[in-house]
Order: sequence, then structure tokens, then C-alpha cells
Amino acid sequence: MARLLSVNVGLPRDIEWKGRTVHTGIWKNPVRGRCRVSRLNLDGDGQGDLAGHGGEHRAVLVYQIDSYRYWERQLGRKDFVFGQFGENFTVEGLPDDEVCIGDRYRIGSALFEVTQPRVTCYRVGIRMDEPRMAALLVEHHRPGLYFRVLEVGDVAAGDEIVKVSYGPEHMSVAEADALLYLSGHSRTQLERALRIPALPAGWRNSFQALLQQGPSEGQAKGNPGLAVVSPPPAWTGFRPMRVSRIERESNSVFSLVLVLADGRPLAAALPGQFVVLRLHVQSGAPPVLRSYSLSDLPGTGHYRVTIKQEEKGLGSTYLRTRIKPGSNVEVSAPRGSFTLRSGSEPVVLLSAGVGVTPVLAMLHALAAGKSSHPVWWLYGARNREEHPFRDESRALLQQLKHGHSYVQYSKPGPADRRGVDFDAAGHLAVSAFDEIGVPREGQFYLCGPAAFLRELSAGLAAWGVAADHIHTEIFGTPDSITPGMKAETHSPHLPAGPAGFGPQVSFARSGLTLPWDAKYQSLLELAEACDVPVRWSCRTGVCHTCETALIAGEVDYEPEPLDPPAKGDALICCSRPRGEVVLDL
Repeated sequence: MARLLSVNVGLPRDIEWKGRTVHTGIWKNPVRGRCRVSRLNLDGDGQGDLAGHGGEHRAVLVYQIDSYRYWERQLGRKDFVFGQFGENFTVEGLPDDEVCIGDRYRIGSALFEVTQPRVTCYRVGIRMDEPRMAALLVEHHRPGLYFRVLEVGDVAAGDEIVKVSYGPEHMSVAEADALLYLSGHSRTQLERALRIPALPAGWRNSFQALLQQGPSEGQAKGNPGLAVVSPPPAWTGFRPMRVSRIERESNSVFSLVLVLADGRPLAAALPGQFVVLRLHVQSGAPPVLRSYSLSDLPGTGHYRVTIKQEEKGLGSTYLRTRIKPGSNVEVSAPRGSFTLRSGSEPVVLLSAGVGVTPVLAMLHALAAGKSSHPVWWLYGARNREEHPFRDESRALLQQLKHGHSYVQYSKPGPADRRGVDFDAAGHLAVSAFDEIGVPREGQFYLCGPAAFLRELSAGLAAWGVAADHIHTEIFGTPDSITPGMKAETHSPHLPAGPAGFGPQVSFARSGLTLPWDAKYQSLLELAEACDVPVRWSCRTGVCHTCETALIAGEVDYEPEPLDPPAKGDALICCSRPRGEVVLDL
């Protein structure tokens, strides 16, 4: 007979961990007597990170006493107490390999439904004083499970757990957990999982992404259910390329047209991708790394990169003043996941300033493919003098059967003509989209300054555009994901103390190169010491939140990730450099 052994609650609190403050509700303590269960929580309980925990489908976390005994043997521990794994219900029975998603149980006067396995999280490692715990729970098929509350009521230790109904497809919690986090994503299993109504939208989206990926072809294709997967790069590291010509696009923007020095064909890029240039600006100093989007029709004859001349820009100044036709530069293979999706929806290309470059490549591809879908070109510039690719974009739109254009100048010049050079004064805003006829059901591709992306992304969401229809490209460093920690913004810098003696590690977007120091356990820890913006959650190679493009070099893993990243990427939370490496951070 299944039985509730302990009801555990705890409110979030701040703890010190690795020199930083973590806000977490992982510490739970047993409740005496009966406890009220609401739709979202138990009385006296809370979560520190509502983005990753809690909510309707994760109202109650359940863990089994049998797993307690298993981990006591595995870890050589005898100090466990109820709530040790951060669970609300410690139970006798309900094993992960038998309980199925969608099963329903009555406990006390409340009714529950099994929704998903436990979410992988570094905080269970903090609570257990075992950094690998998030990975171990998945690897050993003992994740625990979440309940949704169908009928509120009271529960207490000692209550019998009565099974009321079986979930469809009979997919166990352990099977669902392994299907997402471990390698070998069976199409039949994915199709079964997608037929389970109780499964939350996030898990369904992940399984749908895995299903669309198709079968593996013998090399690491990555896990699109956990991280956006880009096509594998055409080559690793950097190749010498020759500047065949330089084109002036506006007062502050110019382009370099690049060909392979030996005249061979190039690997075709996808529209929207970028390359990294390695520039030897100063003899004896580390090279400067800069990322630039490819701005014309992807092809095998040449690459065109477009650069804005920044007043104090080290890379742009070097390229403008010292690079001439015939000069050689070192170039990475095209990278990036900001690319056109297939589908029948209208396409809306939305950009400002030099953010025009990746969406211009998309416009080239749509025109070359004679797209029959409506295509909207929405662009913001200061004025005509700062409007790159003005004639080129117009010519491309004229090739489209359903091409539409709307251009705004924030500060039109005296000679700028409304209705000819631009359509309206001011800044692009979603509030005008209904009036000009932009379709809500389109796929939106955004690129531009950070404030532009924030305002337009938020505006589109409020306007009713689905989150998976809004695609953004960020120039510079993306926002960090550090769950449970207060976001702190500092410019990237060398870490305090003497330099290490290991191979060079370069953070391309941050413009920082430094020697590896063996005191760090991972590339993630080095990035954190440098205040390089990073994204992570499990810190043990499970969730793939930290997956990063590896522009050059190779890494070694400790521990090995449970499911490898895509070819050309690295999981920085559990990897160290094998030699010199360049990361897209």
C-alpha cells in the first residue's frame, strides 16, 4: 500500500554559495498534523525561482523513501532527514519507473495528477552537498515527480495514497525523464509522450522539437528539446580569407567581401548566420575577436560581412584603417541559430541600424527563392545618410509577389523625403502595426540594439504574437540566466589574482582572452570569475542551458554530459579546455 510518510514545507531563504547569494526554497521541514493543499502550493511552502519551479503543474514535489535508501547506499550517507531532496511529499511506494504521467491519486481529501519528472536544478546539489546530484538523479532514473492539484484539500503523514485512474500511454516518470535528458530519443516514445494531455506545455514543446529533428546520423546532433541546435560548422577554428573588395553602405557602415585565399568554393551559410573574424591588431598581444553577420545571399562564391564604424571600436577601426582589398583576415565558419524557419506563415523582418545585416540575408534568400508568402520589411534608421542597403533592399522587395516595406527615420534630415526615402518619423513601435497591416500570425525576426530588441519583443508578446514566433539576434553579449541569483551587470574583465599558465581561452563576444587557470573546475567558473554573461541551470551537463558555440578548439568533460551537445558546441558547465579555445560568449 502506498502511503504518505511526511509532508514537508519551507519558505525561500538566502544562502551563501561560492561567494554569491542564492535565493532558494530547497530546504523543507516536516509538518505536524494536517496541511492544506491549494492549487499552487502547500500552506507554509514556497519556491525561490518560479521560472523553474512551482506553478500549477509543479505544485507538489514527490520523492520516495525507497530512493532515500538507494542514495544512502550509493553515497555512503546516513544523515538523511525528511525533505532531504527538497520534496513536499516523502512517500512509501510510487516508484518513478512505475508511476506514469497522467496517473491520478487521492491523498487525504485532495486529488492529484502526475504531470512531469523533477526539473534538473543545481540547488538539489547544494542541499545534498553533492554537486553532481542533478545529473545523478537523471542518470540513475530516480528523478522524483510533480503533482498537479485537481481538488484542493488536507493531507497528513500517514494518509493512504489511493490510485484513482491511469494516465494514457502508460509512460512512466523515469521513461519521460530519460526521453528528454538522455541520448536515444525514440520516435515512437516521443509520439506517445505527445499524446498525454497531463504533460505540461514546456515538456510537450521539447518533445516536439526532438520529433522534428529526425533520426540521428551517427554524430552529435544535439538536443533541440533542451537547447537551440545549429547546423554543425563547416570547419573548426579559423581559415585565411582574402578581402576582394570593400563597399561603403552608409556614412558609418561598410562591408568586406571575402573569398578563400586559394580560390576554392566556400561552404554555403544559412541566411541570418554570422562569422567571427580573428584580427591581429597589435603584435605580441592576443588577437581581437569580432562577430559579424553575413549580409547577402548565402552562396559558395564569397561572404559579405558588414561593419559599423564605432567611435572607439578597436575591431571596426582596425578593419577600416588597415584592411585593404587584397588583405587577408582569419575567418570562422558560419555559425548561429538565427535563421529562417520553414513554414507557410508571413515573414516579418524587423531591424534597426546595423541590425539590418542578418535580416537582409534573409530577404536575399526569400527573393532568390521567389517566396509566395507575404514578406514585411520593417526598418528604423536615423536618416537617409545612416540608412545602409537602401536601394538593395528595395530592389529585393520588388522581386517578391507580396513584399511590403515600412521605414522610419528617427531624425530625418532636411533633404529626406517622406514617402520616398522613409514612411514616417520616429521609432518603430508595435502600436503602429495594426494600422500598417502587419500580420500577427507572422514569424518575426528581430535584430538591432538591445533596447530595440527588449521593447519590440515585449510589444509583440503583448500584441498577441506567440513566443515561438519571435526570433531575435543579439549583437554583443546576451542576458545571463543564473537561476536563484540576483542579476549583476559588470563589464567583462580579467579575474583577480595572478594569471594562470594554461592554454588561451577567448570569450569572443566579450572581447576577452586570458590563460586558463587549473583552479577553476570548468569554463563556466572561469567565465563567472571574469563577469562574462553566462547561462546555466544544472551545472552538471544535464539541462544544456549553458550550451555554447565552440568557435575554435576542443574541450574535455568532467563529468561527461548525459546527452552530448551539438557538433561544434560545448557544455561549459562541465568542460575544460584541451588547448586554445574560442567560445561564443
